[in-house]
Amino acid sequence: MRAGPEPVAVRIAPENLDGLLGIPDNPRGVVIFAHGSGSGRLSPRNNQVAAGLREAAFATLMLDLLRPEEELDRDNVFDIGLLASRLVSATGWARARPELAGLNIGYFGASTGAAAALVAAATLKDEIAAVVSRGGRPDLAGGALDEVHCPTLLIVGGADGGVIQLNEAARDRLSCVNGLVLIPGATHLFEEPGALDQVLEHAVGWFSRYLRRQSGWPAHGQFSGRSEAGQKLAHALQHLQGSAPVVLALPRGGVPVGFEIAKAMNAPLQVVMARKIGAPNQPELGLGAVVDGAHPQVVLNEELVQALNPGEQYLYDEEQRQLREIARRKALYGISGPQIELAGRTVIVVDDGIATGGTMKAVLQALRKEPHGRIILAVPVAPPDTLRELSPLADEVVCLMTPEPFYAVGAHYRDFTQTSDTQVIDLLQRARASA
Repeated sequence: MRAGPEPVAVRIAPENLDGLLGIPDNPRGVVIFAHGSGSGRLSPRNNQVAAGLREAAFATLMLDLLRPEEELDRDNVFDIGLLASRLVSATGWARARPELAGLNIGYFGASTGAAAALVAAATLKDEIAAVVSRGGRPDLAGGALDEVHCPTLLIVGGADGGVIQLNEAARDRLSCVNGLVLIPGATHLFEEPGALDQVLEHAVGWFSRYLRRQSGWPAHGQFSGRSEAGQKLAHALQHLQGSAPVVLALPRGGVPVGFEIAKAMNAPLQVVMARKIGAPNQPELGLGAVVDGAHPQVVLNEELVQALNPGEQYLYDEEQRQLREIARRKALYGISGPQIELAGRTVIVVDDGIATGGTMKAVLQALRKEPHGRIILAVPVAPPDTLRELSPLADEVVCLMTPEPFYAVGAHYRDFTQTSDTQVIDLLQRARASA
């Protein structure tokens, strides 16, 4: 692919920072670089990555986050707040450039620059579409990690010692769509042969997914949060208003969505819990699931059970273990007494979105074994192929968005912060009080 003209020198107001702006033909997004300590727009490693991004049709802005006289004070080099504020200013400058109008903006941060990129992304929220960190120190972003909403990829050298652990801890704190990639044998500066090529490959893949606009897939998400998604779903479900529905929400993310539907339809809200039955020595491989309800159901993948032959005792023990965990979580949520009988009732099954659909499939299969009225599957967003697989298990499917290609549920929310148990408890109490 033709990369277009060579980068040109620019002066970035209001701090008068030196930069290099490269714009390929027909750019599909802008990547602003936040360099690590002691490096700037002339960093050979970041320039190598930037050249590759321009080959992939992304405009790039390399800039010095500090003026020459400021670099003399080493405290400035590690002042993450200062560096992040400069990045925010540079983002505003880029948005005002007519040749970049309408393009989404992402950050590529290295070392301490990665922390600055994360702080700036948390500050600007939905103005930033994606972040990639190379050998970053995301731990230096502090509390801003909890406020990052855009898809974030952490790339770390496989031989970078303690930095790996710092990135793993940061990944666990991120509530946005995220990923962690280890480059085998690479150290902190990625100087090993081929290491930066692998960084570029992952960066191009990430920005291609989350930075450019695609038909039917808004770059910053269709929903501001789960409450708005629930309100929009409730509007789409108005035709069920007179059918005395029951709203069943999958915890935890489905509860805020279901709460809005139940409130709009003056319907009872309850959670429906499903717990996976893992295979012996392979707990991530699901042999089936235990689904809670008025009469808890066990749904098994008979083909897989027959192939692995775990034995009846194993399946029974796992079923009982998952039932105990369901009981524990019901106690935590203050759920006591019998569940609502669904016979003759319209059942609206809700989640905040569907990706592979494994849990939802188990829930729908279990519900069909119970006496029930109509079963309605209602979700804000899901991939078309998953909906086609689930549709035979429901009498009606209501889905507001079916983007293709589909990458992740969280990519369609501007705020996809993990729903806490405290929030679930509060919403269930409010729903019970309303009912």
